[in-house]
Amino acid sequence: MRQFVCPACGAVNRTPDGKDPLAGKCGRCGQALFSGHPVEADAKTFRAHRASTRGAAVLVDVWAPWCGPCRAMAPQFAGAAAKLEPDVRLVKLNSEAEPQMAGELGISGIPAMLLFKDGKTIARTTGLMSTDQIVAWTRQAIAQTAV
Repeated sequence: MRQFVCPACGAVNRTPDGKDPLAGKCGRCGQALFSGHPVEADAKTFRAHRASTRGAAVLVDVWAPWCGPCRAMAPQFAGAAAKLEPDVRLVKLNSEAEPQMAGELGISGIPAMLLFKDGKTIARTTGLMSTDQIVAWTRQAIAQTAV
């Protein structure tokens, strides 16, 4: 059984083994659980995804609107969503709008990516990456925790 947070209403949804989560719809609002795009999140939404996602990882991109490398990485991160979903939920967190959350995460440079599994940080990196680099880094980090 996998568990995902609806990006539209925040409800926690379970998807049975053997069913494709990409086809899943929220039991509360009826919206698709996955869209092939990252979820724009505030601190509350990010915490919900990190705490309630089970059977998949959560990859957060911590960015700011004034950061040139962050803006350059945005389409790369979006491209990674299409390749990593449903095994990874991709979330974007604006560090300028959520400085306290960025501080809690220990962000000292952006763009920064943190990968969570069952609510715990399993990998982190900073700097501009291409879609293929994001996908490779994420898959490698997940594979290392499975050992």
